[in-house]
Amino acid sequence: MANLKAIRKRIATAKSTQKITKAMKLVSAAKLRRAQEQVVAQRPYARHLAEVVRDLAARADVESHPLLASRPGRRVEVIVVTGDRGLCGGFNANINRQVDRLLLGDFMVGRQMAEGVALEEVRLSFIGKKGRDYSVRRKRVAHTEHPAPQSPTAIERARETAGRILREFTSEHVDAVYLVYNEFKSAISQRVLVEQLLPLQTPKPTAVTDTTPGGDYLYEPSEEALLGTLLPMYVETLVLRAMLDSIASEHGARMSAMDSATKNAKEMISSLTLQYNRARQAAITKELMEIIGGAEALKG
Repeated sequence: MANLKAIRKRIATAKSTQKITKAMKLVSAAKLRRAQEQVVAQRPYARHLAEVVRDLAARADVESHPLLASRPGRRVEVIVVTGDRGLCGGFNANINRQVDRLLLGDFMVGRQMAEGVALEEVRLSFIGKKGRDYSVRRKRVAHTEHPAPQSPTAIERARETAGRILREFTSEHVDAVYLVYNEFKSAISQRVLVEQLLPLQTPKPTAVTDTTPGGDYLYEPSEEALLGTLLPMYVETLVLRAMLDSIASEHGARMSAMDSATKNAKEMISSLTLQYNRARQAAITKELMEIIGGAEALKG
C-alpha cells in the first residue's frame, strides 16, 4: 500500500505540473501573436529606413557626421539582450554561449588582427536578468543593466539605450558597439545574431555620376542636418528591432518548451497510471491468494 500511495502522489504531482505548463503555453501563445504582429509591422519600416541611410551615407562625406567616422576599436561594448525568466528552452542559454564565444573565442582576436589594434576594454551591458546573472557567476562586471523589454515599453527602452550608446560613441568613450540577440524566425525557430551597431555599417563613399542609380540629391536644410536626424533614428530603429525580435522569440521559445513539457507530463501520467494499475492488481491478487490459502487451511 505504501508503494500505491507513492505512485498516487507522483500522479497527482504530474497532473498539477501539466496544468501549469498548459496554462503557460496558452499565455505565451496569446502574447506571441501580439509580439509577432509588432515584429512584422516594424520590419518594412526598418528595411526601407536602412536603404535610405545606406544610399545617403554612400554619397556623404565621412566627415559630415561622427557616426560615419571609423576609428580603431580599442574600446568595445557588447549589448546582450535576454529574458528575465526561464522555462523557455534554450532561448537564454544560446545567447550566453554566444557571448562566451565572443569574449573567449576567435571573434575579438580576429577583430584585433583585422584592425591592427589591441583591445583595451570590453564592456558588457545587459538587457534582461538571465544574461546578467550568467555573467555575474563568471565574475564579469556589468557596465549597465536593465530588465528585459516588454512590448508596451520597448520603444522607450530602445530610445534610452540608443541615446546612451550614441552619447558614449560620439564622446569617444567607446569605439564600437555590438548587439547580441535572438532574431525571430517563427514560433519554433529563433537565431542568435551578432550585429555591429556602431560605427554604422555603410558602403564606402563613391563618386556620383550620371549612371549612378537615383542620381544625386539636393539637401534641405543641409546634408549635416539631414544625417544628424536620420542616423540616430536608424540606430534607435536597430535597437528597437532587436528588442521586438527578442520579445517574440522568448514567447515562441516558451510556448514550444511548455508544449513539450505538457506532452512529457501526459506521457508520465500514462506510464504512472499503468504502473499504479499493475501494482494495485498485484496487491488484489496477493490478498485473494491469502484469503484462498486461509480458507484451504481451515478446511484441512
